[in-house]
Amino acid sequence: MFNPTDFPQPTRIPVNGVELEVFEAGQRSAAKPIVLCHGWPEHAFSWRHQMSALAAAGYHVIVPNQRGYGNSSRPGEVTDYDLEHLAGDLVALLDHFGYDDATFVGHDWGAFVVWGLALLHPNRVKKVVALSVPYLERGERPWIEFMEATLGGDFYFVHFNRRPGIADAVLDEHTYQFLRNLFRKNVPASEPRPGMVMIDLARAGTPLGEPVMSDSELAVFVSSFESTGFTASINWYRNLDRNWHLLADADPIIRQPALMIYGDRDSVARGENLAEFVPNVEVVSFDCGHWIQQEKPEETNRAILKWLEQQDAT
Repeated sequence: MFNPTDFPQPTRIPVNGVELEVFEAGQRSAAKPIVLCHGWPEHAFSWRHQMSALAAAGYHVIVPNQRGYGNSSRPGEVTDYDLEHLAGDLVALLDHFGYDDATFVGHDWGAFVVWGLALLHPNRVKKVVALSVPYLERGERPWIEFMEATLGGDFYFVHFNRRPGIADAVLDEHTYQFLRNLFRKNVPASEPRPGMVMIDLARAGTPLGEPVMSDSELAVFVSSFESTGFTASINWYRNLDRNWHLLADADPIIRQPALMIYGDRDSVARGENLAEFVPNVEVVSFDCGHWIQQEKPEETNRAILKWLEQQDAT
């Protein structure tokens, strides 16, 4: 297990009207930037196993706590967390460091943002690595409307949107219990069934499965969310239909080289039409659940580094 005291000290960087708490590894002079984007409900610390490996391979590793997380800014308006703002933060982060483009790696919600960044600002994205969440094609109906029709009003994506504030309060009240129960190996992060899954996890007594991390590692996540609460991060979900509209005029094809990493035990659905929308994609999978880079850190590092080396050789 990783000793949290070995994690780099952050800096606060002003970007796009907010400040991001940013962790770095490797040398800026390497001119090989790679940006790692965390998911929900996570933290830059979720990339603790990848940072040193990527830095050792010559990359300047940039790991932000995205807006709403950690000690980064938490704007008050729900619409401050739409894809335009989240992608704009990453573009401004590249501008801060003086990079024209970078390789972007995203897990869970971070993957959704990276895919969206490649659509909205394709010239700033050199390569894409996505973990768990494949490219989500836009479809004919806004995403929350579609989920409500197919998965029901209590599915947590829908519940977060239609009944704002309820889940926030429950998760704030049971932060440790929720995160302890959520971060388990080989147990899906969520299940696409009726029921307020995240609230259920917050109230559950005995967790299932082996823990993903040590108590000291879990304490990093718990301390962060006890400080911030969950509302800002849940606001990302509350912009899904807004994001659907924002992407209406975007070219839906991801043309950059992409690596898609799945967990075989993850309940997040694989992209049935992935190659249609991401023609230059390579797919790998591991025997693990949702928290891929934390459950299988060495395998994740090897897969990413091997793929990057192959891309650089072409």
